[in-house]
Amino acid sequence: MPRLRRHHHPVLGLAIGAGLLAAAMAPLSAASPAEKARIAAVVKPATSFDEAEKFEVNQAGGATVHKPLNTSVFSHPSGTMSFEKQLDFRVGDGIFRKIWVSAPSSTLSSDGLGPLFNSRSCQGCHLKDGRGSPPAENEAAVSMFLRLSIPAQDAAQQALLDSHRVSIIADPVYGTQLQNFAIQGHEPEGEMKIAYEEIPVTLSDGAVVTLRKPTYSAENLKYGPLHPGAMLSPRVAPPMIGMGLLEAVAEADILSWADPDDKDGDGISGRANRIWDVEKGELALGRFGWKAGEPNMAQQVSHAFAGDIGLSSYLTPTSWGECTEPQKICREAPTGDDEAEGVEVTRQMMDLVVFYSRNLGVPARRDVDDPTVLRGKQMFYETGCTACHRPKFVTQRLKDMPEQSFQLIWPYTDMLLHDMGEGLADGRPESVATGSEWRTPPLWGIGLTEIVSGHTNFLHDGRARNLLEAILWHGGEAEPAKQRVVEMSKDERDALLAFLNSL
Repeated sequence: MPRLRRHHHPVLGLAIGAGLLAAAMAPLSAASPAEKARIAAVVKPATSFDEAEKFEVNQAGGATVHKPLNTSVFSHPSGTMSFEKQLDFRVGDGIFRKIWVSAPSSTLSSDGLGPLFNSRSCQGCHLKDGRGSPPAENEAAVSMFLRLSIPAQDAAQQALLDSHRVSIIADPVYGTQLQNFAIQGHEPEGEMKIAYEEIPVTLSDGAVVTLRKPTYSAENLKYGPLHPGAMLSPRVAPPMIGMGLLEAVAEADILSWADPDDKDGDGISGRANRIWDVEKGELALGRFGWKAGEPNMAQQVSHAFAGDIGLSSYLTPTSWGECTEPQKICREAPTGDDEAEGVEVTRQMMDLVVFYSRNLGVPARRDVDDPTVLRGKQMFYETGCTACHRPKFVTQRLKDMPEQSFQLIWPYTDMLLHDMGEGLADGRPESVATGSEWRTPPLWGIGLTEIVSGHTNFLHDGRARNLLEAILWHGGEAEPAKQRVVEMSKDERDALLAFLNSL
């Protein structure tokens, strides 16, 4: 067995070897006042920027990955994973990469694709476990698609929305997303089209940055027109790293930053999304997705299987995926259901993919002591970015998730919804989230996007071609911070970007 990397944990005050989180495996109990005080001191925002903070290089605590910087740097297991569990991780990786085929097929564990789908594998959208991007001109979209929904059409649908048992009302024909591929003998639903308008922004030093404002449409529709009230929202696949650690953050820690009525008057009014937990049958905090539309990794994975690939699982047991009632022939297609479980993705397969997705490790920071990076960190704080991009958390003690248990992490997100202004608005509500609200995305790993994904397209629809463009699209609650960036000197902006690229 390879020698384990050891990390001194600032909260526990002891050395932790990968997979040897003894304190995390102790019986669960409420944190003592002394422990709460230690945690509060550790996660307190930085006030000095002369040197890096202690342990800052380990963005995911003991789970941080220390590997060569290449296209596979997002695909390694958590640094806290035991040798024995790495087999589960590798098998989950294999299912994540699996190319699914239509049923019936001789490969019984790989059939059931579609009939409508956006990708034939999880890896197809999350290539190398990284970030998706808009399609090139005249290219079919693979790692990006259109979400669809309509306003409530009657009192019953409105009551469902008000109860938050559903997050949206689906288009009656095209469902919750537009599928641009189909198995043989079936028509794909249509194609996403994007048109860009160029918008110049002049910075304080006279430099001009050109933003591209997209307009989206659904064309070549094969099943009739969209509902007249249809709302379209583009989504690129987000990077997969660190998701289990975000799942392990205590709900109380996230809600402690919520200020929906802006009672402190700082102009930032983060809100929690409330999502129906299918397995528990109750409302839960939304954590995942661009609008925090999923409460946990299991539900996130099951909905991705169903909507993106057309596969059923124990949480989404309809084997026709996104085929709606008007798409009758689609619903009558052969399925790849397992004889014992009656679904296409068995419980064991689901559990392995969830385990894999939870444990994709976050790479270590680079250049944390570089003077330019430290100056950029100071600009990040002074500009007000940390009001939403919360630097640090300590995860809960979790018996069933030892890899994520009681770790100091640096994701730079509060996981709350914020109004980002009309420039980024999609006009499509999702449960509590309005048409202009988005969950603060984590920033860890953002500087490695080009290495892993081969591009630097950012935001929910990839409209920003670099980090500066992404910042300049910020509006709403982030408008004052954006304006401070516009007013910076070139050296200050370059330092800010150097800091972001070190994450």
